[in-house]
Amino acid sequence: MSSTNLPTNLQYMLTSLLGAEHANQLSDLLQIPASTLRPRADTVSRIEIAQALNMLLFEKLLKAVPQGNDYVQDSVRAGNKIRFDHGALRTVLGISTGTLPSGEAAFTRILRPLGYQVNGIYPLQRISMTGRAYAHEDDAEEIAQFFLSELHPHHFSSEFQATVNKVLSTSQDPVDAHSAQLLQQLGNDKALPLADALALLPVLVACFDRQHALPSVAEYQVLLAESAEMAWISTEGNAFNHATDRVANVEQVADAQRALGRAIKEKIEVSRNGRVRQTAFRASTVTRLMRDENGAMVEMKVPGSFYEFISRDRYLDAETQSEKLDLTFDSGNAQGIFKMTASADAASC
Repeated sequence: MSSTNLPTNLQYMLTSLLGAEHANQLSDLLQIPASTLRPRADTVSRIEIAQALNMLLFEKLLKAVPQGNDYVQDSVRAGNKIRFDHGALRTVLGISTGTLPSGEAAFTRILRPLGYQVNGIYPLQRISMTGRAYAHEDDAEEIAQFFLSELHPHHFSSEFQATVNKVLSTSQDPVDAHSAQLLQQLGNDKALPLADALALLPVLVACFDRQHALPSVAEYQVLLAESAEMAWISTEGNAFNHATDRVANVEQVADAQRALGRAIKEKIEVSRNGRVRQTAFRASTVTRLMRDENGAMVEMKVPGSFYEFISRDRYLDAETQSEKLDLTFDSGNAQGIFKMTASADAASC
């Protein structure tokens, strides 16, 4: 691979990990922030590593969500690129999680060295969760945010808590000692040697997955009876719950997708300030193998991940008197969108 053919660190990293054709295909899907397109060098900055991770995670989500992939391919054929706004994932706080850190700590150890900081805290009381938005310090408007949620098991019954503990206690931490050291180095230096970045990225991608053993059918039913969100975590873990496309007019996009016969939420979720509007496709249905009461493995159809759309307005910031993009989220919006994974027919929500 010559630096002539791969003029940026970002493209070099993607090509090294995916191969040239695959990397080019992924790059053709997404609007890539100018701040991440830096000339080839032996050292790569945190923002370049963050962008590479975001692109790899976006593609991973598309593989899990056929409707989202169909929409993206339609967009590319029409000459448009996707503006990746944010990815969302779920964690569980204050319970035995094996060797994996509990709650959002499993991801703050990744996000902070990459240059992310908390950009808002969102109580999600109806579903006994707390959401936190993480925006990138170096280019908040253009680098995809992370919406990281924690579920609070102590709000539920003792049987529920015991089941959560049993399921999650099998978790294995994908971050090995060397990767943890690289994250610490990245946090200190805001950069890594290229070879180290290439070693770290697959480990970071692996963190966004299920780290524990699948529940039994009975355990899944106990969790589902009290929390659709925890039932989802039990089968999908820390995978992206959804990835979100920032579009100019979410209403028009929803109408167009509905006309194509795609299962999209009827209601547009609108923030209290009116500047943030969201909707989503219905969650994909996936098949997971679980043990029944006789110990036999059976196929269970459960909700998987989904693809979301968001429109964000610009506004005049009173403090700085400058125009900004509204990067906030809304607790009501989030809880409405989370219903997309509540059940296989959640599109009626």
